[in-house]
Amino acid sequence: MKPANELELAEAIRDAARDVGGALRIVGGGTRAIGPAPAGVVLETAGLSGISLYEPGALTIVAGAGTPLAEVEAELAKGGQRLPFEVPDLRRLLGREGVSTIGGVVAANASGPRRIQAGACRDSLIGVRFVDGAGTVIKNGGRVMKNVTGYDLVKLMAGSHGCLGVLSEVAFKVLPRPEVEATLICDVLDPVAAVRAMSQALGSPFEVTGAAYVGGQVRLRIEGMAGSVAYRIGALAKLLGAGWDVVEAGPSAALWVAIRDVQAFAGQLGAVWRISVKPSDMPQVLTGLGTAQTVCDWGGGLIWARVEEPLDVRGLIGQIGGHATLMRADAGCATVPAFQPEAPAIAALTAGLRAKFDPRGILNPGLMG
Repeated sequence: MKPANELELAEAIRDAARDVGGALRIVGGGTRAIGPAPAGVVLETAGLSGISLYEPGALTIVAGAGTPLAEVEAELAKGGQRLPFEVPDLRRLLGREGVSTIGGVVAANASGPRRIQAGACRDSLIGVRFVDGAGTVIKNGGRVMKNVTGYDLVKLMAGSHGCLGVLSEVAFKVLPRPEVEATLICDVLDPVAAVRAMSQALGSPFEVTGAAYVGGQVRLRIEGMAGSVAYRIGALAKLLGAGWDVVEAGPSAALWVAIRDVQAFAGQLGAVWRISVKPSDMPQVLTGLGTAQTVCDWGGGLIWARVEEPLDVRGLIGQIGGHATLMRADAGCATVPAFQPEAPAIAALTAGLRAKFDPRGILNPGLMG
């Protein structure tokens, strides 16, 4: 099924809800799906496409959930603006094809390196329209920032992977594109020293918009007006001490695209895990991962790991604290759930939300436990 508008979407879901055993597999562009595909009739959102409002002066854009991400980004570029949270493109990493949609970005709460400064996708999302599992159209938030009121279903829908409702429209606050960017790099073999350097940079007044540790190298990004970036890069290098080099313009941007999209793992064998921990725990996690290849982002709080040898990643993270998502499985972990099982108290809250928004359990059943 491929509804052409919100009314058709609601009717399709109502029809499924009336069918005994009816279930729907919600598909946007299919570029961010992880884990086994849910059972059910495929319901595509690509027909819900188009930018309905873009007001550069109000820093707001509104689009149908099926609108290609590239279309949204191109329109924003015309106005010298961008989505603040640096959307990752994981198609090569996950072995996916297709066209990423803005609704899929929200459903996955997809957020890149700039999250440490600008927040996640959910933090830029100011309004949603969606259809719940009973076929009811629900609106929350607004089309401009001052109209965000009521219960915060906007944040709830971000990262729900289509299990609570099917998005039909999303509204974002946007930000101006910076004039230039530059990156400080330094070889730091000791992960403890790397975390210390990233924490010092992020705690400085110099507005670092990227802090990563890749291949024994710390990378720190600064963006903005040319004069400001030149001053802040120099001041930050002085604060951190000797050994830092500057990468400017295009080469700097390429460094962060590689981190954002985890390009180092693309086409490589092994399972890929996305691990969230306290930044200070990064060195302990890297020790536990042994020979696994890693890319550490968000000042050490996000660790991508490519694991070829048998390793109980969730057991390791359970001892340290945090959670791990299996983004891409291999033969050794084919039966491992993609999403980490929830603690009993959280699971009870989740069950309550699903009972409210999808009482028949027809939306992406089994996807998130």
